[in-house]
Amino acid sequence: MNEKIENIELTFLTIDDYQELKAAMINAYQTMPNAYWGEDHIQKLLDIFPEGQVVVKVNGLIAGCALSIILDYDQFEDQHTYKQITGDYSFNTHTDEGDTLYGIDVFVKPEFRGLRLGRRLYDYRKELCEKLNLKSIVFGGRIPNYHRYAEELSPKEYIEKVKSREIHDPVLNFQLSNDFHPIKVLKGYLEGDEGSKEYAVLLEWDNIYYEKPNTKAKTIKKEVRLGLIQWQMRPYRDVKDMMDQIEYFVDAVSGYKCDFALFPEFFNAPLMAEYNHLSEAEAIRRLARYTDALVQEFSKLSISYNINIITGSMPEVVGDNLFNVGYLCKRDGSIERFEKLHVTPDEERIWGMKGGNKLQTYDTDCGKIGILICYDVEFPELSRLLADEGMDILFVPFLTDTQNGYSRVRYCAQARAIENECYVAIAGSVGNLPKVHNMDIQYAQSMVFTPCDFPFPTNGIKSEATPNTEMILIADVDVDLLNELHNHGSVKNLKDRRTDLYELRKK
Repeated sequence: MNEKIENIELTFLTIDDYQELKAAMINAYQTMPNAYWGEDHIQKLLDIFPEGQVVVKVNGLIAGCALSIILDYDQFEDQHTYKQITGDYSFNTHTDEGDTLYGIDVFVKPEFRGLRLGRRLYDYRKELCEKLNLKSIVFGGRIPNYHRYAEELSPKEYIEKVKSREIHDPVLNFQLSNDFHPIKVLKGYLEGDEGSKEYAVLLEWDNIYYEKPNTKAKTIKKEVRLGLIQWQMRPYRDVKDMMDQIEYFVDAVSGYKCDFALFPEFFNAPLMAEYNHLSEAEAIRRLARYTDALVQEFSKLSISYNINIITGSMPEVVGDNLFNVGYLCKRDGSIERFEKLHVTPDEERIWGMKGGNKLQTYDTDCGKIGILICYDVEFPELSRLLADEGMDILFVPFLTDTQNGYSRVRYCAQARAIENECYVAIAGSVGNLPKVHNMDIQYAQSMVFTPCDFPFPTNGIKSEATPNTEMILIADVDVDLLNELHNHGSVKNLKDRRTDLYELRKK
């Protein structure tokens, strides 16, 4: 186009645009005689779904157009024709109660191509799909250059060569570059489309924000507030004295409307001071006697303060075996148990502790979460398995005595956030316990990590506590940003795995 561009506008189509629209369609579809909609067709589309009909104008003139309807896609098979999908061109297939935006037509006049006007039309469709909470955009895409290769290539082979850039197809290339993915080949799709040999590619764009309509009042929160307790190790007279301190922190993070409270690993270790005259192995088994009572108190707090509490971890004896376990006390009153799978050499040698066998995600009112205790986060397979189950947030209660140990937890946790495209929250204890063997000193800096991509902090750190200081850390995380990352990130660590070469599975 040689004329100077003074204005580009995306606007709703009106019936007053019809004569200009007709001329534009004839111009755009020069290889397909009579390929334009009648005025009655356009009027019908405007009557049933005005939001779905838009044009892009350059200097006040129509340069391109997109026409759409809404379908209940379950009423159609994937192997359909254009005539069937439009109800024999009547558009009676449109329903406001449908779940899919179906693209009836999209074009840009030849003289305006190269200005990325088609992308504006597609972007509008995507925004409309999200606004109306529709599951996806679907349409049959022409392959106008296929007639040149029809004698030597099947439609499937042709599509593969277009995807690998061995063949240029202006329509299909454009659609693939706009995040549409092929579902299948449609035979006999559009009568008279000689360039495509009447074949089309059924293309789909998934709305990652789609939420299936729910008749129940229950909702899943997308913006989640995390409350991390960086716990000071200090002497306590008894369990009640400790619970008073626990309630103080739960009250504090609840007051800030947090959805989760995360306590550290072995936060209750100060209660072992009473048994310091015993061996370390005997003392921690005495500590395990408090676990049941503490869990019940945590559950009461989660209900009364309306917050999900991750209790950190505590010793627990099952049969003759000693485990490192924790509990997720949900604000609906339910309780879930988690186990440390990899005990450290010291835990095994000094306390006789054994690793657990339970690895799973947990459904909450804020989506799926995972919980790994301290050393477990240093084993990347565990969090990858949880990510495969749909984990959005990984919580890591930890206890480290030196900065060396802390650095192992901290850097491994951050790696888990990047490679699994999730949030990771870590919380530890600070201070010292001179009257408890094997728990003398602690080092911690609690943090919330994110993936490293444009919607997130450039260094992958959402928030961080002051090192070695008792405090709470509060951070907001947006789960929808993770969905966007999974599908449109600069890199896609989850989707780009070479599952043709390797796999990871639970035994």
